[in-house]
Amino acid sequence: GVFSENMGPEQYITLASAIGEEIEKGAEGIVIGHGTDTMHHTGAVLSFMVQNSPVPIVLVGSQRSSDRPSSDAAINLMNAVRTAAECPIAEVMLCMFGPTSDQFDLLHRGTRCRKMHSSYRSTFRSIGDLPLATVCHSPDECGDHFRILNPDYMPRDPNRKPIITPTFESKVTIQYYYPGFDPDIIDSLIEKGYRGLVIAGTGLGHVNKPLYPALRKAVESGMTVVMTVQTLWGYAQMYVYETGRELLQAGVLPLDNMLPETAYM
Repeated sequence: GVFSENMGPEQYITLASAIGEEIEKGAEGIVIGHGTDTMHHTGAVLSFMVQNSPVPIVLVGSQRSSDRPSSDAAINLMNAVRTAAECPIAEVMLCMFGPTSDQFDLLHRGTRCRKMHSSYRSTFRSIGDLPLATVCHSPDECGDHFRILNPDYMPRDPNRKPIITPTFESKVTIQYYYPGFDPDIIDSLIEKGYRGLVIAGTGLGHVNKPLYPALRKAVESGMTVVMTVQTLWGYAQMYVYETGRELLQAGVLPLDNMLPETAYM
């Protein structure tokens, strides 16, 4: 076992390769038990490392430990196993607690999900999109085991061949912009040979003017610099204000409504 904050490139590569092997052996679904703190990071990275999966790949955890009466461990695990076995959606998903009424879990797409509360059981949210489905252990309560909420999904297909790409570029970072952010931080990334920079910018994807020359230099050095928004909801729309347009001219790429962690992965 690995605490989820200790998950990293080595574990992602091992996990993606193991998933590829299990699919090859004929697994009809895959469940991965995972700590909740970085589950959305793993969901995002596996979405990129394991594409075109023929079967559901389900990450599951619990916010409260199984020795507590309010634990969500058992219900989440039962729902995750049912999802892997029977769900028609063949994507990387997070299966976690839905509403506080215990009625159902939500299935979140790996690239669109985020942990939004440090201790609530209903902590995971699909940001900027609907969750893919609800999954319910007891159909008496909710009519059916699965209720599709988002019809835009990859369906299960046993004949589909997955594309496994277990590689990870570690010289990439996320920088959360704040007023007074100093350009020397960007300069030091260039010096240390960073290949990628995700900026979580303000508003529609903005940073202060003193950063422009450093960012231009970063792009010229071969670094990929992308812009996401720290508001999480909404889009990077850098053509609206002059500030954004200048960043576009410097070679900064807006990533629409992609989450900062997904962009990093």
